[in-house]
Formats: sequence, structure tokens, C-alpha cells
Amino acid sequence: MAISKSQQFFENLWYRPTVWWLWLLLPLQLLLRVIVWLRRKFYQWGIFKSYKPAVPVVVIGNINVGGTGKTPLAIYLIKLLSKQGLKVGLVTRGYGGESAHYPLLMTEQVKPQECGDEPFLIYNHTAATIVVDPNRSRGAEKLAELGCDLVLCDDGLQHYKLQRDLEIVVIDGQRQFGNGWLMPFGPLREPVSRLNSADIQVVNGQSMQLIAKSITQMNDWQPVSLDTQAIIQKNCHAVAAIGNPQRFYSTLARLGFNFSQHSFPDHHQFTADDIERIRQNQSLPIVMTEKDAVKCREFDVDDLYFLPVEAQLDKELEVQILHSIESITRHIA
Repeated sequence: MAISKSQQFFENLWYRPTVWWLWLLLPLQLLLRVIVWLRRKFYQWGIFKSYKPAVPVVVIGNINVGGTGKTPLAIYLIKLLSKQGLKVGLVTRGYGGESAHYPLLMTEQVKPQECGDEPFLIYNHTAATIVVDPNRSRGAEKLAELGCDLVLCDDGLQHYKLQRDLEIVVIDGQRQFGNGWLMPFGPLREPVSRLNSADIQVVNGQSMQLIAKSITQMNDWQPVSLDTQAIIQKNCHAVAAIGNPQRFYSTLARLGFNFSQHSFPDHHQFTADDIERIRQNQSLPIVMTEKDAVKCREFDVDDLYFLPVEAQLDKELEVQILHSIESITRHIA
């Protein structure tokens, strides 16, 4: 299933200069901004009830719809803070997964179809204490019960039911904020002014870089040889079901890959039939993102590969994050 025409329409609408007829909707846009502002204020004023866990909470989020690089940053922070002696727990909604019960504690037995692709990927890289729960307040409470010193809340900027001690906002340095309008007329969940109240801003492509690692074989999850990579680079299918597929395609192009593009909706649950349809015209190797690859591990299909990426933060930004977390935990020397 490729990206639908309606999705493509909105993508084209959001990330280009505002078309003239959108200005006719300005009164509705202003109303949406008031509703978003009131919702946040109602939580701050205590009209809507919120929950404060027994341990500090750091929220990683964005104001855009779609991906900005939160998952690689979460992996980076878990590893960084663990080295400082903190037991870090992560709570996430687990979008794209469906479990029979919540909160769901990640173990090696949990499948991506239960927890969602992002929690599975983060757990695979960190083996951290991760709880999946659409009710992130309940999930954070579970992490506190499990003895975590600090809770990271993935994609929780707008989840005001969970009180937070620190907000880290990730910004896509390429696409920025599109036309600057709120959904559904633009890509924003909240106005750009919301950034003024966030503690730390991380710009993907500037203060944070996503570094491509070695092409990896899906069957054995091992990096391929340089000879094999050279063969794949000559001609392949590039597959992405992420918030900003163009970033993945740009990375492949920069690395010298020759490929055809196959975009799917964010968090798409791949099937073996999807792979066969991609190959129906040309039986070429398939290269996908690692987030997509975790949902295809059980497929008995040859020539499936993925390109892992790793976050790298500017030293100044890393120090800022450590100092900010030290102020709310007092555990980091």
C-alpha cells in the first residue's frame, strides 16, 4: 500500500508556500489556535487533571505531525544518561501496535505488532526499561514502581495529562514548520510560539546529525561486505514508512545509491505481499529504514536490507542536556 493521494495532497499543501484559498480559512485557523491554547492552560490551571510521578519526567516531542528524529535521539539519551549512572525508563504510546493489556513492559518476547515499531527499535538498541501504554501517565507510574530514576516520555509534548520537569523539542532542519498552519491545513500540532516555553530545542540536521551506518542484512541482522553493498548501490528499491521519507531517500542518494522510491504511511504494518508487489516489475534488492525493518524480520524473503542511522549531538547541546537533567535529578556529577 503506497501513500494515498489524499496524504500526498496534504504533504504538498503543508510543505510549500501557503496557497491563496487557505487564507479563506483564517477564522477557523484562529479558532483552532485558541482551542489548543486553552487546552494547555486548562491543564496548567488544574481544570483538567494531570499526574506527577514520583520521579522526574523528561518529554521528547515535536510540534509537527510526522517524524523529526525523536527515536534516534531517545536512543542516544538513554545510552548517555545510563553512562551517568541513572536508571532510565521510557514510556511511549506505541503507535501502530496493539496489545491485549497495558501497561506493556518490553521484553525479548514482545513483537513489533504488539508494541509498535519505535518501542521495539529502542529496546533492541538499549535493552532499557520500556513501558508501552496509550495512557502515558499510567505508564510513567509503572516505570517509577520499577525503580527508574528518570522517565523519558517519547512523543509526549502534547500529552499534558503527564506533568513534566523538562521539555526537549526536536525540529526537522530540512522541512522546518511548513506553511506554519495548524492541522489539517498545515503540519503543526501547536503554533510555532509553543517553542518559546520548551527548555531545549534540538534541530535535526544542525545540532543533531543522523549518521548512516553500514547496510545490514535482514536475515541475520549483520552488516554486509563492501562488495555486497556496492552491488546493492547500483540498483535497488528504497522503501520507507516514516514521517519524512524524503530524508531517507536523500541519505541514500548522498551515499551513491541508485534506487526507485516506495513510500508507505508512517508506521505501516508491512506484509510479505507488500514486498512482492514492490518487486513485481523488477526483482532488485530492497533497502528500508531500520524502523521499518523490525516489522519484516520474520519474512522469508531474500535480498532485504536496511540502513541504520545513529544520532550524534553537538558537544554544546549534550552538555546543555546533561546540566538540565542534573538540575532535576541531582544524580549526575
